[in-house]
Amino acid sequence: MGFFGRLRERLTKTRTSLVHNVRRVLLMRPVIDDEVFDELEQILIEADMGVDTTMGIIEDMRRIAREKGLKSSEELYAVLKEELVSILEPGDHTMTWTAPDGGPHVTLVVGVNGSGKTTTIGKLASQLVKEGKTVILGAADTFRAAAVEQLTIWSERSGVPIIKHKDGSDPAAVAYDATDAAISRGLQCLLIDTAGRLHNKTNLMQELKKIQRVIAKRLPGAPHDVLLVLDATTGQNGLQQVRIFTEALTVSGIVLTKLDGTAKGGIVMAIQKELGIPIKAIGVGESIDDLQPFNAREFVEALFT
Repeated sequence: MGFFGRLRERLTKTRTSLVHNVRRVLLMRPVIDDEVFDELEQILIEADMGVDTTMGIIEDMRRIAREKGLKSSEELYAVLKEELVSILEPGDHTMTWTAPDGGPHVTLVVGVNGSGKTTTIGKLASQLVKEGKTVILGAADTFRAAAVEQLTIWSERSGVPIIKHKDGSDPAAVAYDATDAAISRGLQCLLIDTAGRLHNKTNLMQELKKIQRVIAKRLPGAPHDVLLVLDATTGQNGLQQVRIFTEALTVSGIVLTKLDGTAKGGIVMAIQKELGIPIKAIGVGESIDDLQPFNAREFVEALFT
């Protein structure tokens, strides 16, 4: 089974809650009227697309139906699919691993604990090695021993070096040393893990800002990317997480994990529409190959096919 097949299979929960309900409404009411739009609105909100995003979609669908004189439910179904693609496509969804100055490309990976951040770094490292790139990891989540241990396992599994200090060390010092090691060893990609405790978000955000400053001190222009890892099962809470992290950092992209474990995959649309930050990759399972670059049309097709 290729990734499209796996994607379709793993999105079953969202497809059941969203697409099956959309089809039920359209089959039950073959004539397009206000009641159809009201029911569709409720379904999209329940799929965690968010009120603002949903209202925009329904408004556009009403306008298109009116302008084109749509009569059948199948035509409206096609309009909904295209609406979702048009929401998801804007922005640069490409993962870039080459620094503009030809030195190491530094990626800071952030997100709350439990979002799948460390695992995502490990999967990215393994994929980059397969592509022939040289990689090093920085274990700057020094507050959680399990994070360093987990990242060390991934470094061994993917055959890449890791820079780490003892538990409780200054995370910025780890980030500096990792950046220095990437430069001195002539490596192409540096992935830095960070802490994700939100119960004291002010301290956490100050720490992340400090890490960012220290990296830039050693390598001007770095970090080149800040990836925010979000757990899709958190639904609308994920939007709040994005807002908190973007107060401190310029987030260049989002990695959305655990889409296979939620019926509320509509959060993908809410993130893109309401926050304007492109989704770079999605995770739909445990294996390395289950983390894949995000493609808007492919995602919508897997959901609606």
